[in-house]
Amino acid sequence: MALSVGPGIFLVGGTIGTGSVTAMAKAGSQFGMKLLWVLFISCLFLWVLTEAYGRFTVVTGDTALHGFRKRLKGGNVIALLTMIGAIIGLFSAMMGIMGLTSNMIYEGLIFFIPGLDLPQYGAVLGIAVIVILIMYALLWVGRYSFFEKMLVIFVAIMGTAFLISMFIVLPSPKEIIAGFIPRIPNVKGGKLMTAAFVGTTMAGQIFVTRPLIIRAKGWTRVHVHEQSRDAFTAAFLTFVLSGSIMCAATGALFHQGKVITNVLDMVYTLEPVVGKYATAIFLVGTLSAALSSVFPIMMFPSLLVSDFRTGVLDTKSADFRIIAGVTCLFGLIVPILGTNPIIAQIATQVSMVFVLPLVIAAIFFLVNSKKNMGEHKAGILLNLGMITAFIFACVISYTAVLGLVELFVG
Repeated sequence: MALSVGPGIFLVGGTIGTGSVTAMAKAGSQFGMKLLWVLFISCLFLWVLTEAYGRFTVVTGDTALHGFRKRLKGGNVIALLTMIGAIIGLFSAMMGIMGLTSNMIYEGLIFFIPGLDLPQYGAVLGIAVIVILIMYALLWVGRYSFFEKMLVIFVAIMGTAFLISMFIVLPSPKEIIAGFIPRIPNVKGGKLMTAAFVGTTMAGQIFVTRPLIIRAKGWTRVHVHEQSRDAFTAAFLTFVLSGSIMCAATGALFHQGKVITNVLDMVYTLEPVVGKYATAIFLVGTLSAALSSVFPIMMFPSLLVSDFRTGVLDTKSADFRIIAGVTCLFGLIVPILGTNPIIAQIATQVSMVFVLPLVIAAIFFLVNSKKNMGEHKAGILLNLGMITAFIFACVISYTAVLGLVELFVG
């Protein structure tokens, strides 16, 4: 049943990584359910844009960047800017993810093995190197079906763990419903957290790489309905699983006045309420989220370059493995610098939003072309969704700038 989701499993795996876990858990601990509306709108637009890009690919047979170059006036420049912006966002995400993951594994070992004496800096860096080497070795298999099965395993473990964690400390229904009321917390960090929510959920590179996965899956014009179902399922799962993380942090920490500021707080999320076993469940979910996210992010820069050049998914070429290796090296930056991985993860997630308006504008013109789409041309609802998503993306990009200024300037 999970494999029937198809390309959407890459979307779920790439979207719900440690960036999403960090953003949802920190927001839940600091603001309760007040940012649930941001998550809901982001997932709604995630569905809209995933549907638009997927429909374009199954109808025309073109992937995103290749389609930009082939079918848009000035398409070479648009494709190049999209590729560069998305790759910068992916490199930034890799830095934050591996910094958080290696620190979390270290804190987990200390938490569950009392008396274990390991120097933090050396242990964290060593863990990061080991994890990256293992994940990079898996990439050498080079088969789409293998990647898909690996992500199904990671996402299934992650989803089960987070849903269990949510029900252990479930907030009141009234509090959850109130979270759908739009508002940005008027406190320091509120703007940055709002932008991070969108950056981790509506990441532009997810949309532009999914068409390559659709091509690898073998879907064509006759799979229009399968593509639509896949897009909805992926967006729905993203909302449910991300929301469960926020609920768990709200129930465990918010009402106790505890805010997540470092990795130790992430590891201890449920421990004050129900002990180490619940903490172990949350930790397993978080690590599965990390692995489900690292795997696609290692692949995506290579896929973007392949898309720009030929529009074909090639996971066995030397270029694919070299670019994936370079992406892995970026994952060592935060462990080497020894910076706070929570702050690094939030800041890098914010970087994802800046390429988003361009990604939305490009697909809007493509799916509204009768020449490109024929009878599958975008209708009123899809167009309304894309226009609203574009306005939302511009507002969030401005909010991200204000948040970054607030973080670094004060």
